[in-house]
Formats: sequence, structure tokens, C-alpha cells
Amino acid sequence: MAELEGLEFGKSDFVLLDEVTMEQFMDNLKLRFEKGRIYTFIGEVVVSVNPYKHLDIYGKEVIEDYRGRELYENPPHLFAVADAAYKAMKRRAKDTCIVISGESGAGKTEASKYIMQYIAAITNPNQRAEVESVKNVLLKSNCVLEAFGNAKTNRNDNSSRFGKYMDINFNFNGDPTGGHINNYLLEKVRPSRSNITISKYTVFLSFPFFLSLCHSKSSSQASNNDSLCHKAVMAALKVIGFTTEEISSIYKILSTILHLGNLQFTSDGEHVVLVGEDTVKHISELTSTEPENTRKALLYRTVATGGGEVIEKGHNEQEASYGRDAFAKALYERLFAWIVGRINSVIEVKDYNPALHGKNTVIGVLDIYGFEIFDNNSFEQFCINYCNEKLQQLFIELILRQEQDEYQREGITWQHIEYFNNQIIVDLVEQPHKGIISILDEACLTAGKVTDTVCLDSMNKKLGQHPHYTSRKLCPGDKTMEFNRDFRIRHYAGDVTYSVEGFLDKNKDPLFQDFKRLMYNSSDHVLKEMWPDGKMSITEVTKRPLTAATLFKNSIIALVDKLACKEPYYVRCIKPNEVKSPLLFDDGRCQHQVAYLGLLENVRVRRAGFAYRQPYARFLQRYKMTCEYTWPNHLMSTDQEAVEAIVNQHGFEDDVAYGHTKLFVRTPRTLFTLEQERAALIPILVLFLQKVWRGALARMRCRKIRAIYTIMAHYKCYKVKAHFWEVERRFANVRNMADYGKSVEWPTPPAALMQFHRITQHLHRRWWARQLIKNIPPSDMAEVRAKVAALSALSGERVDWGYSRAWERDYLAKDSPLMSTNFVRITKELKNKDQYSQVLFSCSVRMLNWFNNTKDRALLITDKHIYRLEPKKHFKVQKRISLDTVVGVSVTSGSDQMVALHTASQDDILVHLQRGQLNPNQDRVGELVGRKKCLVTFISVALFVIQIASTQFQRDKQGSSRISTMETVLLLSSSKGRM
Repeated sequence: MAELEGLEFGKSDFVLLDEVTMEQFMDNLKLRFEKGRIYTFIGEVVVSVNPYKHLDIYGKEVIEDYRGRELYENPPHLFAVADAAYKAMKRRAKDTCIVISGESGAGKTEASKYIMQYIAAITNPNQRAEVESVKNVLLKSNCVLEAFGNAKTNRNDNSSRFGKYMDINFNFNGDPTGGHINNYLLEKVRPSRSNITISKYTVFLSFPFFLSLCHSKSSSQASNNDSLCHKAVMAALKVIGFTTEEISSIYKILSTILHLGNLQFTSDGEHVVLVGEDTVKHISELTSTEPENTRKALLYRTVATGGGEVIEKGHNEQEASYGRDAFAKALYERLFAWIVGRINSVIEVKDYNPALHGKNTVIGVLDIYGFEIFDNNSFEQFCINYCNEKLQQLFIELILRQEQDEYQREGITWQHIEYFNNQIIVDLVEQPHKGIISILDEACLTAGKVTDTVCLDSMNKKLGQHPHYTSRKLCPGDKTMEFNRDFRIRHYAGDVTYSVEGFLDKNKDPLFQDFKRLMYNSSDHVLKEMWPDGKMSITEVTKRPLTAATLFKNSIIALVDKLACKEPYYVRCIKPNEVKSPLLFDDGRCQHQVAYLGLLENVRVRRAGFAYRQPYARFLQRYKMTCEYTWPNHLMSTDQEAVEAIVNQHGFEDDVAYGHTKLFVRTPRTLFTLEQERAALIPILVLFLQKVWRGALARMRCRKIRAIYTIMAHYKCYKVKAHFWEVERRFANVRNMADYGKSVEWPTPPAALMQFHRITQHLHRRWWARQLIKNIPPSDMAEVRAKVAALSALSGERVDWGYSRAWERDYLAKDSPLMSTNFVRITKELKNKDQYSQVLFSCSVRMLNWFNNTKDRALLITDKHIYRLEPKKHFKVQKRISLDTVVGVSVTSGSDQMVALHTASQDDILVHLQRGQLNPNQDRVGELVGRKKCLVTFISVALFVIQIASTQFQRDKQGSSRISTMETVLLLSSSKGRM
């Protein structure tokens, strides 16, 4: 651990000193202070020296360096202790506490704030809104409590004038769920008029009317820092949840206290009168009371006689001033207590159910006033120093005595360390019937006029033989004490002389009942809530309340009991000088603090003992992976034998001791070495676990995928069957439909059935066609086949190809009655001659010869030949072409009737079909193509091609090719195709 910081910074743990002497301790402390190393370990205790300057060692990067690390892995720091307390709470579900102690000005308040900030920073990684809200309230409560509970003193600019213990509750995840604040002995003397200009609470420094109401020549306008403090307090109050009305009431009470400080009394003989009635009116307005009632409470006291009669007794000037000051103190005390209660009502854990939310663990943070030795020490210093005696006793109990008791209990041989047990001083203060508090209470309860001097005499009689008590009467030669005024207690931190003046009044704290009733009857419900005891009338008999000292003693005993049941972590704060210098190190002043804090004894106990101890099972659980005989589980008879195997394998036999239930390690170096080896093995183990877990994940994924595929297969099967069922349902009655199911919409098939769907649709179309065809007469089948052939060749290419009309085939026999007789005669002759079976097509045409001359001709196509006839010569045959030699037909895509017949002998025929006189609008190209293609399909073995061009034809003749273009010419009366 010492190697984490260079040797030039001294030893980072006082346990590592060469010799445990005060000189070496102070030299190391001073060296580290001068080098800016304000934190030093004593085992698990952090010694903190106030640097009196800002140090950049609390940022986010530093927080991450200490987060989750062991105490000895990083240089000493507050964060190391805070993280150790948090880990102990989270890992072992154990309540912990952090006790911050030291004298006024040693830096306790700042230390508690940094610890709170660290805990807030490392919790709630998921940024849950409700947890963030709790954290914000916990942090902001510090700001509010500092403003109302800290004061500027001659020794400290931000001195805590109250003790604060905060419990922070955590859920099983380690996230804060709420908290509770206990406050102890707010110093009430400071709001009184005589002290308000000397020692001021922080909230008054930034209060707008502070300067004008105090009339202090030494006071100045609030600085920029005070203004910022005021804004921060206002913002914090709103974040915590104080309403606008409540904040207004708070500042009205503060204004009332300041006005009371300006209130003066004078005597006009027998009566006391107020100087300045306007001040009383202001106080009445601020407290929402009647001016006359306020005036009476300040000048008179209501007293009930033995017979039940109520009378008003006027104050003298001294009594009126005393009542005014007591009222101001009580107002501030009750305001502070109400603020603490209001904060607790916000941050308390609500609706907690251990069965649902798991165990509720706690981290306590104690920031309480340090030991005080002033030139004039009064009742407040007596209580504060008693509190520190109790805390020192707790430190001795938990750190020193328990340390040695544990060694004896575990059977570990070691050198016993003598230490001072301050139980004798605690008994001097709190012992029943004999202690100073009991004597004070007895004096307060005694009837008649009992003065502070009489009380001092009583203490001298009862405590005169006590070794830690003395007074001037018991020691007449000691001129540092005054007769009938001073007594001295020999505290663990040094001798403190107390002035008994005012002890009884402060212990009784007698606030006149008139003020309590006045505040209870206020129309301000916030102010009324602070004074519930004002409800009782003056004639009601009440039990005498406990004194201030007894109440404080009971609260401190309860605090110590609360701390004793938790695992403690300590921060011991040291004040390096009295002038708040970042450079001065007052050796004598610091040595005194080291002595009364018992730090040297703490080092000796750690040195004589062992720096680290852990139950065998827990040690084995953490370090078993560093030994081959204990990983992953050992086969030895006990955990102690397994721990011995780990220690022996690493060669640490001389640096450990074996107790009955725990292993004790003497030096941090041994533990640090084990931690280093463990840290090196963790990545390997993590990779191994990752490998195993990834394999498990892969197997789980594989099983899921297989299950998915099984589900998919069954689902696909279901979808296929569902498609079949749907098709069957929709087409079940198609035989009885007029259109045989043509209008039925096919269901969308699954992807696996797309091909099947297409085949099924095709089969249905074929069946549908069959149903239609079988109703057609056999005589019409030839025409149907021809139209189907034409459809397959021309559909989508020509707009009209004659599919909607009846195909007559032999148009020459029907178009012209004058010529039909000759044509019929010629066809009979040709049929007898060429033996053809039927006429496929005949039509008048205009033929284009090779020289681009046009002539009117007739075209006759039979099932064997194509004939070109001369109409004017009684249809004389000009040319006969065997049908087998025709290899293709070319037509245009327009509405013209141009057709090119291509032959295998390259003797092509280009003709323009005439529409006929009876039907001038008939398109006969489709019929020619359909007849020809239909015939070729059944009887031809040659490749037959149908070409569709836009306006051009290619025709061949005796090996030569020529392109013919068809143009349309618009004439006055008609349009003709000109080639």
C-alpha cells in the first residue's frame, strides 16, 4: 500500500511507521500535510487534516477510482472509507456507520458532505426517478441544516452548532430509499441579542434585514457568497418539498428573532415599558398574533395561585430582558426542530414491506461537534465535551478493547496494549445520583432560591474526591480558577475549566408559559404547529419536564447504543492551526489532538495485532481461485485446512495467524498480493464462465430454433391445408354457376404453394374452357380453333382482328354476287384437279409486285395450295404455291389489311386484303392468320413464324430482299394504302 504513493509523501498508513512514537507520527503527519496529502490510514481509520484550501481530489474520476475497490488498493481518502462502509452494507447486509470526530474547525462538516456526495454518486446506476428524488433530498438537506445549524465563530467560519446523525436506508439493490435525521443540542445562545453580532448563524448572514436590525458597526452587507448561499437555501427548501407558505413562515420567524434583538425595555418607576411600540407591531404581524397579547407576554407573566386564581405579574427590567432572550432562543430552537422534522417526513421510508422489498439496511453518518476548550466555557461546552467523552468511549470500546478482546477470543497470542479508558470521566458526568448532571437536576428541582454558586458547592461536596474533578475551593492555590464560579474536569482531551454561571438557567430553560400560549394561538398554522404545549391553560397541572442536560444525556446514550449495533468506520479530523492557514502546521496543537483522539494507541494496537482478519469461509470464498487445491471446491475436512493450503501455496505462513474461526493477516502487503493474483485470475474465470454461459445460451437458442422450425412446419402445413380448404369452399359449386367459377376470386396462396396455385388456376381455366367448348356445335369448331390460333398470335399486337364477328372463310363466293358464280365454278375445277378438301380462306386483294406496281387480284387458300387468281379473267389461276412451302406470315400492327406470305423458295407474296362491298369495315387479317396457323399446327411439320411489324415488310424473291413501307394518305373522300 505504501507503494501507491511515492516515499516523498511519507507513509500512507501509520501502521507502516518504523517505530510507533509520537515524534515519528507527527513527522509523518506534517510531511503529508505539507505535500498536500491530507488523508492517512490507521488500518481502517482515516486521519484527516483540514487543508484550509480547495483540493481537486473529489471529482467524478476520483469517485470512479475508489468505486468498488478495496480499502488498501488506493491511496487514503474519505471515499475509501465511504466505499468500504457501502460494500459492507451491500455485500453482507450489515448496518454500518461512519463516525466523524474532531474539534471545531477540523473539517468534520466538509467530510460528511463529501461522504454523502460519494454515496449518492455510486448508487442508482439505472437512474430510477424515485431513487434520484431521495438522493436529491438527502443532499439538499445538508444545505438547509448547515444554514440553520452552523454559525460563524471566532475559530471557524462554518462551525456546526448542533450534532447531526443521519441514517440512510438502502434496499436490497443498494439504492437509497430514504433516511432519518437526529439533531442534538442546538446551541441556543446565539440568537440572543448579546451574541447575535459576535457569533451568527449562517442563515442570518444572508438575511436581507440582518444589518439594519442588528445595528452592528462591524457588520457589513451580505457578500456575494452570502447571497449565493441564500439562493442555494431557497432552492434546497423547494427541492425538499417545503411549500411557499412554509418558507414564508420560516422567514417570518427569522425576522421575528431579529426584531426581538432590537426590542428594549426601560423602567418608569414601578412599571417596565417597551421602547418603540412599532417593533411590537412588527413582531405581532410577523407571528400573526394580536399586538396587545404580544405586548402582555413581553411585559407580564400569568401566574396561577394555589387556590386556582390567575393573576398577572409585571416583570422588572431584568426579567423582561430575560424573557425576551428566552423567547428568541426558543423560537429558533423550535424552528430548527420543526425543519428537521419536516425533512424527516419527506425522506422517511414509506410503504416498506420486508417480504416484498427485501432487507432494509442502513449507513449512518455522524457529524457532531468536536471537543471545545474556550476562554469561557459554559453549559454548552460542558454538554459538547460530555458527548465527545461518550464517543471516545465508543471508539475505545469498538476499536481498542474489542480489538484485543477478539484476539483473546480467537486464541491469538499478541502483546497487550495499555490504553486510557475514559469510563471514569463518563461516570463523573452521567452517573445517577452522583454525576454532575444529577446534581444539576437536583438543584433545578429544589424549591426556593437555588443559585449557580449553591449548585457548585453541592458538586464540590459530592465530587471533591474524584480524580478528574476540581475547583478553586478544592484547590485554593490554583489561581486560574475563580472562587464560587469555576470548576474543572480533566477530560481525555485535556483539562477544561467551566464557569458555572448560567448553568441552572440553561438546564431548566424556563420559557414563560405566556409565550407558548401566544404562539399556539397564532393564525399562522406553521408557527402554531411548533408550539403544541401552548394548548394547555395556566391552571392545568403538568408533569415537570426533563431538564436540558438530562434530555441531552438520554439522546447521546441512545446515539451511542445506535452506533454500537453497527459496524463502525472512523474519520478522525485534525485542525492544523488556529489561523486557518493552508501552510502552517502547529506541532503542539496537532500533537494535543493526536493525543486526546487516541491515534497513537490505535496505531500500537494495529501494529501489535493484525491489519486484516476474516472468517475462514469468507476468506476461502474470495481467494479460493488462487490455489489449485481449493478451486472450484476443496475436498478437505474443514475450511481452515483449505485456507492453510492457500496461504502455504503463496508462502505467507510467517505473516498470518490462525484463530478459532478467523484468519488473521499481519501486513497489508500479504492481502494486496492475494488481491493482485485474484484480479489477474478474474478475467480468466470470467472468460471461462462466459464460454460456459455462451454455450448454454447457444443450446437454449438451438432448442428454441428447433421449436420454432417445428412450429413453422406445423403452421405451414396448417396454411397449406387452410388454403386447400378455402379453395374447396370457394369452388365447391362452380359446376352450377353460369360462368363456371370464372368470377370467383382465388384466395392468396402461401409462398410454398405459388407454383401449385398457378397450375391449379391453369387447370381450372382449361376445365372452364372445356365446359364452354363442349357446348359449341361441331360445325363451329373449325372457326373456334382458328380464332384461338389468331388470338395466340395477334392478341395484344393488333387492336381489332375480327374476333367478334363470324368468320365466313370464302368471301369471294359472297362479296360480289356477279362474280361469285365464276368463282364457285373455278373452285370446283381446282378441287377436282388438285384434290383439296376445303377452302380455308378466299378474298379480293390488291397485290404489290416486285416492281412496286399494284394490281387487283383474288387470293384463294385451300388445305393444299395458295392460289393467286385473276378476277377479270374469270378467276384464272396466275400462280399456285404449295401450302407446305409457306413458312411464315407478316402483318402490321395497325388497322390496315397488309399481309406478306413467306415461302421456303423465297418467292414471297405481298397483298392488301380488300374488305368487300357488303362489309366495308371487316378486318380479315386475323381470319387469314388464324386459318393458316390452325392448319399448319395440325398438318405442317415445317417451322411456321408469324411476324408483326409496325409499317415495314421484308420480302424475298429469288435470293433478293426488299423492304416495303406502308404509308397512309388522307384523301378528300377516302383513304388508301399506297405501297
